[in-house]
Amino acid sequence: MRVSLFVTCLVDQLWSSVGTSSVEVLRRVGCEVEFDDRQTCCAQPAFNTGYRSEARDVARRFIEIFEETKADAIVSPSGSCTAMVRHYPELFADEPDWLKRAQAIAERTHELSSFLIRVLKREDVGASWNGRLTWHDACHGLRDLNLKSEPRTLLKNVHGAEYVELDNADSCCGFGGTFSVKYPEISLAILDQKIEAIERAGVNAVVAGDASCLMQIGGRLSRHGSKVKVMHIAELLASQEMSGNVR
Repeated sequence: MRVSLFVTCLVDQLWSSVGTSSVEVLRRVGCEVEFDDRQTCCAQPAFNTGYRSEARDVARRFIEIFEETKADAIVSPSGSCTAMVRHYPELFADEPDWLKRAQAIAERTHELSSFLIRVLKREDVGASWNGRLTWHDACHGLRDLNLKSEPRTLLKNVHGAEYVELDNADSCCGFGGTFSVKYPEISLAILDQKIEAIERAGVNAVVAGDASCLMQIGGRLSRHGSKVKVMHIAELLASQEMSGNVR
């Protein structure tokens, strides 16, 4: 199957190993991966803060770029950005021509773990990692895309790893994009509940499907002096070293 990688802004600018790990995993399961370096933001920041006109401008550019690909699917290592693309039909509800184009792109776009489980039917991708790990449900992935069993199935099939279910795994980490900037005290209070649950779990790593959540959680763990690592699911699934180290 031919796949076009939608890498996201945070991965491109701040966490490039998530992108390369995604490519490695997709190739390992037999996909041909392409990457269009013209791709830009999916419009989520503008959309979430109420700038719908500006969001449409950015979304149009995204649609134009990914319409050109002959790939069977567009795959992203982000639940929140994938969810944004799924909202494109809402953005263009009053523009029939663009609505049709938006629907076509939305239908072809998949989050990485969803693509592996729902489309490729692959529960074991040949990953190995030595240690105890847990999963944080990112809000958009869980609530917009209904991703719950898919990432857990993949984690439980990582050779050498012990999966531990996290208390309040489905609660927010407090990031919420601009929410953490506008309401830092509330964001921190929410985050600390998540950190306490992670520390109680006695794990070596906490895994999630969105870089934004992991940056939020990882920053607080670091300030607590914690030895718990944060890993994107793409990095974990790309690992074959049985070392317990982030690739």
